[in-house]
Amino acid sequence: MTDPDPSPDLVPAPVSVPAAGGRRAAPAPAHLRFFHGPMDCGKSTLALQVDHNQSRQGRSGLRLTQGDRSARPEISSRVGLSRTAVEVDAGTDLLLLVRSHWAGGRRVDYLVVDEAQFLTPAQVDQLAELVDASHVDVYAFGLTTDFRTRLFPGTQRLLEVADDVQRIQVEVLCWCGAPGLLNARVVDGAMVRSGATVVVADTAPTPAPGEGDGPDTGAEVHYQVLCRHHHVLGQLGPTAAGPGQLALS
Repeated sequence: MTDPDPSPDLVPAPVSVPAAGGRRAAPAPAHLRFFHGPMDCGKSTLALQVDHNQSRQGRSGLRLTQGDRSARPEISSRVGLSRTAVEVDAGTDLLLLVRSHWAGGRRVDYLVVDEAQFLTPAQVDQLAELVDASHVDVYAFGLTTDFRTRLFPGTQRLLEVADDVQRIQVEVLCWCGAPGLLNARVVDGAMVRSGATVVVADTAPTPAPGEGDGPDTGAEVHYQVLCRHHHVLGQLGPTAAGPGQLALS
């Protein structure tokens, strides 16, 4: 027969608090997070919000971009927000970039990478190495597909290796009212399906002749978000009713 459990008042207090398996001595795990969607879904706005929230907690980070719509080294949003950023290109070694800041005595706790679809696969792997080896949190924001509905190389690699992948939930609408999923490239008022993968332009309507030029060709270029159905048809808006057809108002 055993004695009943002693009164709580008689149980001796522990001499010390047990260590949590040594985890408190190591940095918190970092993550590579990728947020993606079509144009106009608010990627840059969310990137700036993430940077704001991180910095408010006393963390120090870097904002990276390439090919921003402003044509300046900054992250800019169509709702009017913007912050300066480090402009990178396909030749930028992101490991060396961060290490140079460390060598200069500046902490880098996180990276906010806008226009991440333009990264090379090797640069995405560099981001993953910063996460795993140096505990730097990475928040990447980019387009899902190009104007041909193909994944950008940077997007594909991020989908393959990111710890967390989220489609941005701000819904973009096609002209017909259906969810807009795909980016159409419009050159001189007509949708095109061939050309260079990277042509930087915005979703603003094509400027009037003589007011703006697209790259290389002198053509006027912009992008339009379409639903899958109208992207397949190449239809940028409602067409006028033909003979014997009813016009829908």
